[in-house]
Order: sequence, then C-alpha cells, then structure tokens
Amino acid sequence: NDILIPKLQQVFTLQNWQAMLIQTAFFGAYFIVSLLYFVFSVTKGDPILKIGYKNGIIVGLAVTAVGCLLFLPAADSHSYGLFLGALFVLASGITVLQITANPYVSILGPPESSSSRMNMTQALNSFGTTIAPIIGGYLIFDQVSNDAATADSVKMPYVGLAITLIVIAVIIKLARLPRLTGDSTTVVAGSGALKHRHLVLGIICIFMYVGGEVAVGSMLINYFKLPQIAGLDESEAKHFLSFYWGGAMIGRFFGAVALAQFRNNSLKYVIMAVIAAVTFGAVYAIYDLNQALIILGLIAANFVVLLLGGFIPNRTVGLYATAVIVLLLIGTFGQGAVAMWAVIGIGLFNSVMFPTIFDLAIKGLGVHTSQGSSLLVMAIVGGAIVPPLQGAVADVTGNVQLSFIVPLLCYLYIVYYGFAGYRTRANHRLVD
Repeated sequence: NDILIPKLQQVFTLQNWQAMLIQTAFFGAYFIVSLLYFVFSVTKGDPILKIGYKNGIIVGLAVTAVGCLLFLPAADSHSYGLFLGALFVLASGITVLQITANPYVSILGPPESSSSRMNMTQALNSFGTTIAPIIGGYLIFDQVSNDAATADSVKMPYVGLAITLIVIAVIIKLARLPRLTGDSTTVVAGSGALKHRHLVLGIICIFMYVGGEVAVGSMLINYFKLPQIAGLDESEAKHFLSFYWGGAMIGRFFGAVALAQFRNNSLKYVIMAVIAAVTFGAVYAIYDLNQALIILGLIAANFVVLLLGGFIPNRTVGLYATAVIVLLLIGTFGQGAVAMWAVIGIGLFNSVMFPTIFDLAIKGLGVHTSQGSSLLVMAIVGGAIVPPLQGAVADVTGNVQLSFIVPLLCYLYIVYYGFAGYRTRANHRLVD
C-alpha cells in the first residue's frame, strides 16, 4: 500500500487526503467484515468454532487472492474507485486471516509464552512488509515504463500475489495442522467478550496503534522528499521505507526471543546479539557502513528499552510507545538526517506492539476468544481513519512534518494501556 499510494496519486492526480483513501478502503474492510463476524457470532455462534481454524485460514487466503486479481480490471478501466473496491475485497480476506490465525497461534501452546509466539508470527509477517517496498517499488516504479497516465505497472505484482496466495491455500489444505479442542463444539452465542474490561480497552489500543503505525508509514515517502529532511525521489525513498518496516521485523524477532520462556537469560542475549549482527551484516552488504552503523545504533537503543521493560509484555509496550513519542517529536521538529532516522527508528519500536497488545487483550476470554479477536481486528479500522486525518492536517497546514502530531496522540493512549489498561478482571462487566 505504501508504494501504491504515491503511484495512484501520480496516476489520478490526487491530494494527500484522497490518496490516503487507499488506506481507508483497506482498513475499512477490517472494520466492516469484523463487525459482520461479531454480529453473526452474537446471534448464531462463533463461525470459526463451527468451521475450524484451518478452514478459516483457507477462506481468508482465497478471498485475498480474488481481491488481488481485481486489480486487473481496475487498471484496464483506469478507475480509482475500482482500485479502492479491489483493496476492500483483498483486505476482507486478510481480515478473516487475522481473526483466525492470531488466536490460533496464541492458544496453540503454553499461555505464558503466547506473547512470544505472537511476536514470532508477526516477525515473519514483517519480513514480507520489509521486502515489499523494494520489490513493489522496483516493479511499479522502475521495471515497467513509468507512464504517469496509466496504472498498468500494478498488474504484475498483484497477479503474482494472487498466485502465491492460492499456492499457500493449497499447502494449508494439505497440511496436518493441530485441531484444537472445541473447534467444532461449544459454539456459544451472545456478546460475552465485551464483559472483559481489558479487552474493551485493548480494542481502543489496537485502533490507536494501527492508526499511528499506518499513518507514519503512509506519509514516509512524502516525508523523505522534503528538502529539509532528505530531498529524495520515490525510487530512492522506497529503500528507507524498507528500513522502517524492517525495523518492525527485527524488533519482533527480538520480542519473540525476549518474551519466550528460557531457563537461562544468557541464551536470550546470545540470540539477540546474533540477530543484531546478521542485521548489521545485511545492511552493510546491501547499502554501506554508515547506514549499517546507524541501524546498529537504533537496535542498541531498542535493546536498552527492552531491558528496562524487564521482558514483561505490558511494561515493554508502555516503554516502547514512550520511545516512539520521543522519536516522533524529533521527526516533527527536527531536520536533516537526525529527523529522518528518528522517524525510521519508529518501526523498530512499533515491533512488539500489535502482537503483544493483541495477546494481552484476549487473555482469559475462554470460549469468547475468537469473538474477542474479531473485535480487535475490527479496531484495525484505525488504519482507515488516522492516515486521512494526518493527510488532512498536512494539507491544511501545508506542513508534512507537523502532521506527525496526529499519530503522536495515538501513542499516548498506548502508553496508558501498557502501564494500566491491560489488567484483566475476571468476569468484569462494564455495566453491573
């Protein structure tokens, strides 16, 4: 999406807020599909408990593939509305995947290591997000003739995604995945998940986190183009966008290790040192020593905050959100390389937030876990609402830097949830 935004903005001559409708269509699907899922689970019983986690994953992959294929008629008809529709269908499939796969991973092992498993799966997810700007930018901006009047260059990437998703669906179908007790039994109707205060506050937290993360990522290319920041063009900026999402990947690998159950913490430090060394070597090999040293410095800062969190999930979330606020202030009011790398560093501290907040919010939900998951996925609609708000602030003020105040407000709430809002209260009702 972050590569698609500047491309379609170029093709259809869009203002910033109009281009951000790409994120609105994408994340709006999360809200609408999750809302439908929640309503169905309240009236008829949880669909995932009926069809099983494996079949839910296959359905999600198939619908996502259909959305990717819809990019073909959208490009041929030169219709921005059809592009938004295709993104909506694509995101609908991803919504089903989120509702199904996240709780499956969380409950597929010991509760005390659930945050570690969630971070590991999200780290692998982030690997795709890291290489996407490079591959997508190459295919959309570099490889195909970059005619500003057409969107033909988006066809090949999305057809490739569709084929890949179908292959994965077939692999999942043939694979032997554990069938958890209760997949097809104990189907409970009602809105029991909403009785849990920590879930309700977690829903707001997911809204704020996704809104803030997506808003920052969506504005980065335009931010890097600012003369007082770096003055880069789109082709150059995509590499630094990968650093932002790559930071989330590295941070989630760190989080998976840090939050795992080890008999000896020394092993944790060794594994994290290896991750840091591999990252340094990769950046040095691909780019240069200067950028590799900057990345290593950001990783060291991340590790320090991780130590301050004591490997406690909620405390780590609160401290990471605090670090992001500091980096946003530098990016908003600073200039040059310091401001640029401060904003890039946000990705590293974003890392553990989504999987850890998600895991904290669904703890203790029992048979209402999938229903709670659907509500949390519904809150991903923050990615549809916050980016256009930031785009509007940038348009009204004429100041892209100042617009980063919008995601900063989101991270203030995450600080609250990490230090206080996460607390579980058994059978706590919002209204007695």
